[in-house]
Amino acid sequence: MAFITRFAPSPTGPLHLGHAYSAILAHDMARAARGRFLLRMEDTDLERCRPDYDALIQEDLAWLGLTWDGPIHRQSQHIPSYNSRLEALEDKGLLYPCSCTRSDIRAALSAPQEGVAFNVYPGTCRHRSMATRMPGDALRLNLAAAMDSLSAADLSFGETGPVHAGQHRVDPDRAMQQIGDVVLSRKGEDIVAYFLASAFDDSDQGVTHVIRGEDLFDFTPVQVILQHLFGLPTPVYHHHRLIRDDQGKRLAKRDDARAIQKYRAEGAKPADIRRMVGLQNP
Repeated sequence: MAFITRFAPSPTGPLHLGHAYSAILAHDMARAARGRFLLRMEDTDLERCRPDYDALIQEDLAWLGLTWDGPIHRQSQHIPSYNSRLEALEDKGLLYPCSCTRSDIRAALSAPQEGVAFNVYPGTCRHRSMATRMPGDALRLNLAAAMDSLSAADLSFGETGPVHAGQHRVDPDRAMQQIGDVVLSRKGEDIVAYFLASAFDDSDQGVTHVIRGEDLFDFTPVQVILQHLFGLPTPVYHHHRLIRDDQGKRLAKRDDARAIQKYRAEGAKPADIRRMVGLQNP
């Protein structure tokens, strides 16, 4: 089986050292396995994503000496496809419309971050049928019904990362307590959930190994559940360590002082970046 992985940043800001670590690690693992390294822009948040950041990401990766295989996949160009595939869940009675606050729903659609648990939904709109959906309503997955439909499925996934290596199985009770009825999309704003678009893309692009930060490990069950609901393959996961600041906090887009762009401007070399994140030079 060919080794295929991806680096999937959101063009909402410059790349920092944490991004560089993840991209270099994925690239090196793919090249060592004589596989493919793909670049995907997770740009479904049309309000925050910007073309100049998209271009800067490409510049930074090229400067780091990373090359990607094939064209860049931009999620914003595939939103109608993501939404249309939700009809399969609607036909199974696994979706319901939700009219709860816009801010809560937008937060639920974003990629999760370290230390931020799912806001487990109390089920306010769970009684509603799809026939009652109004403009602006979100679509939520009825997780209890979904788990019932998957009761005979092997909801397991392999992990090769340094902390969680081994075989893991999604626990239905834990999923209900910690995940709940997640938002999958919001009609009228043309946005879909991070974990839904990512699950579709990993399958469509033939991704065999997902390499990403350990802050996303606890959210992997959501994608495994969705993969089984849509009949998609489950890749092997590798959740790597995070690059942190002097206070031990995970780097974020706001950490411009550690932006690759600034290191480049100050005369740093790609080898310096590798050294800073603890990776060997090729």
